[in-house]
Amino acid sequence: MQRDPKDPLLVFPRGSFSARFVRREKRFRVEVETQEGRTWVHCNNSGSMLGLLRPGSPVLVSPAPGRGRILAHTLELIRVGGIWVGVNTLVPNRVLRVAWEMGLLPELEGCDSFQNEARSGDSRLDARIRGAAGTVWVEAKNVTLVENETAYFPDAATTRGQKHLRELAALTRCGDRCACFYLIQRQDARCFSPADFIDPAFAEIFWKALDAGVEVWPYQARVSPEGIGLGPRLPLSKR
Repeated sequence: MQRDPKDPLLVFPRGSFSARFVRREKRFRVEVETQEGRTWVHCNNSGSMLGLLRPGSPVLVSPAPGRGRILAHTLELIRVGGIWVGVNTLVPNRVLRVAWEMGLLPELEGCDSFQNEARSGDSRLDARIRGAAGTVWVEAKNVTLVENETAYFPDAATTRGQKHLRELAALTRCGDRCACFYLIQRQDARCFSPADFIDPAFAEIFWKALDAGVEVWPYQARVSPEGIGLGPRLPLSKR
């Protein structure tokens, strides 16, 4: 059976439920409200989630896999301005791998080996993908901030993001291909740009990394309460 390109690559598991956003506490805890009352869920997004945290907004929550978690559910989506926005920062890595497995990324054509959380010296990057043409190192990032149809990353200053760009640029100079896969988990963007008005140091390093040969793959996700799919690659705005 041929796959519909609009089908989700990741489907939210059974036991996911809708609720309303109440408040965020210490970044990793979010209080939501259901018909049964209020409860706390885990938020793995360390960014500011700028513009998304509006009390009363619909949210989607999924059950956490395995046992032993203090909070048994994870925040997946927030609905703002009539669109769903994916806030789970683990999703880009998962989408990257499934999209590679399904041959949906022309940038990875000919690659036949995928390693998650691969080490390079003292660094750990999201993926090392290999093929006949060589090695591709990839960092996957989640994008939730959109202003005037431009998707921006990051939504808060990120020394970790700066470090990853420097590492990718260094690997590129050593002869490997390197890329940042930016998954824009909302559907109101038309292009992508580093957020120089939030983290000017990151933006400066971003453009230097591009000059060094690091590739940028900004892909728009198809976000719905059923799951996350892969949409089109968006253009990079001019510096």
